[in-house]
Amino acid sequence: MTSIRSLARRTGLVATAATAALVLAACGGNDGSDTGSGAQTSASAGAEDTAGAHNDQDVSFAQDMIPHHQQALQMAEMAATRASSAEVEDLASRIEKAQDPEIETMSGWLESWGKDVPGMMDTEDMDELMKASGKGFDTMFLTMMVEHHEGAVEMATTEKDEGRYGPAKKLAGDIITAQNAEIEEMNKLLGRS
Repeated sequence: MTSIRSLARRTGLVATAATAALVLAACGGNDGSDTGSGAQTSASAGAEDTAGAHNDQDVSFAQDMIPHHQQALQMAEMAATRASSAEVEDLASRIEKAQDPEIETMSGWLESWGKDVPGMMDTEDMDELMKASGKGFDTMFLTMMVEHHEGAVEMATTEKDEGRYGPAKKLAGDIITAQNAEIEEMNKLLGRS
């Protein structure tokens, strides 16, 4: 009888500990100390601080950066079949891996704030890039992506200076760091260094 009570007591303690761990994990905050490449914050972690103060600049940053990142992803996907350089393919893959989670994070913020999540942008340059391949694609991709990243750095700098929502300001800092490093890499590949 005592072994059954002990077993029941242990089972209850394990269940209580597991429940407490889940509750603590669910209530725990994301301290933003992501040390991975880029800003790989999940949408749920980014949206968990829905009571966090944000302003119009934070909303504008997310709404402007999402289509900007989506366009970069579209360009990066083209590199898989059109690039002639392994370096361009690798760079495109890293851009894709970094920016896709950032889109999810910013979409989560906008949804939690009751704001619209924007869609994709189309441009004549994108059409031209879609027609290119080989070395011509590489040069066009790198040139366009440098310009594209410079725009992202500008948007992120404005967010850092004028935004209010802590996770958005942190993501902006991560974008500035990651994309400036990629700009430098792309300029080297273009022979501009």
